Amino acid sequence: MKFTNTITIDRPPTTVFTYLANLENLPHWNYALSETRQLTPGPPRVGTRYVQTRTIPVHTSESLEIVELIPDQKLTVQGTLNSFPAVLTYTLDAVDGGALLTNTVDLQPPGPLKLLAPIALARIKSAVAANLTALKQLLEQ
Repeated sequence: MKFTNTITIDRPPTTVFTYLANLENLPHWNYALSETRQLTPGPPRVGTRYVQTRTIPVHTSESLEIVELIPDQKLTVQGTLNSFPAVLTYTLDAVDGGALLTNTVDLQPPGPLKLLAPIALARIKSAVAANLTALKQLLEQ
């Protein structure tokens, strides 16, 4: 189950990337999370691991790891989202003094849940788009 959302943020790609790469910022713009905590010491890099607390749709603990990081251009995170294996990719391109952010989400529901995935896809994509809008508003303040 894969989908993509794109949004333009009126900030330089460097500013957007720096904020995105610090995954502890996630709860500031993702309404379904109450906490994201870095487990690996040092600045964000490939191999940096996190644990986060999701409160919507259910209260659960999730793990994340940065698997690709190209400064100011691309961030890929792998882990579990609401118990589903997932890969999230954020790609940035410079546009007219701002940043075009493309977010690709690849959720891999196990077994019989794969049958329900198409039903949930539009709703999940819409929720992710709302989170990206919150990120845009936060960064453009």
